[in-house]
Amino acid sequence: MASTAPRPHPAPRTAPLTVGFDLDMTLIDSRPGIAAAYRALSAETGVHIDDALVVSRIGPPLEEELAHWFPAAEVAAAGDRYRELYPDHAIAPTTALAGARDSVAAVRALGGRAIVVTAKYEPNAKLHLAHLGIEPDAVVGWLWAEAKGEALREHGAQVYVGDHTGDVRGARAAGALSVAVTTGPCDAQELRAAGADVVLDDLTEFPAWLRAFEADRAAA
Repeated sequence: MASTAPRPHPAPRTAPLTVGFDLDMTLIDSRPGIAAAYRALSAETGVHIDDALVVSRIGPPLEEELAHWFPAAEVAAAGDRYRELYPDHAIAPTTALAGARDSVAAVRALGGRAIVVTAKYEPNAKLHLAHLGIEPDAVVGWLWAEAKGEALREHGAQVYVGDHTGDVRGARAAGALSVAVTTGPCDAQELRAAGADVVLDDLTEFPAWLRAFEADRAAA
């Protein structure tokens, strides 16, 4: 269930509603696809990679994960090859998380814009969204944690939704409200401790929350 903490009072409505969403484990369950891409990389390079461990900590940039398995001098090349392998192995097995499409639709129903800001390589992020029929107004890739704040500020996002403490940091860097979902590797306690303003079980709770948020913003 949603956090019982009081909903933060939103700033007055001075601009059209813009909501940012993280991608992996917020809008999509990419664990099967990422695991498949890592298995392909492992088979090609001969480097052992525990794909179950990898998908238990999705969120940070690819190179941070690859550094656990490859010597430092080989990480960049491994990353390039992983991104090349990704479309053929990771797109088809990935599914939309419950409430993902409805959450994007809820933003649009309120006259707002929905954007995706993700640490994933942008072309591959767009492949996922197209495959699953999720159509945001903009997609910005290759940004992690506080760096996400740059894109969120550029697009005027008042809210950023994510599943990782890094997403909370990105929202705070942008001065946006941090809405966290517990569908990724971080639990509710971790997300609150990182500074999340709102914690939801998953995106099925988001449309109702957003309607209340926008009503409050209109009244402020």
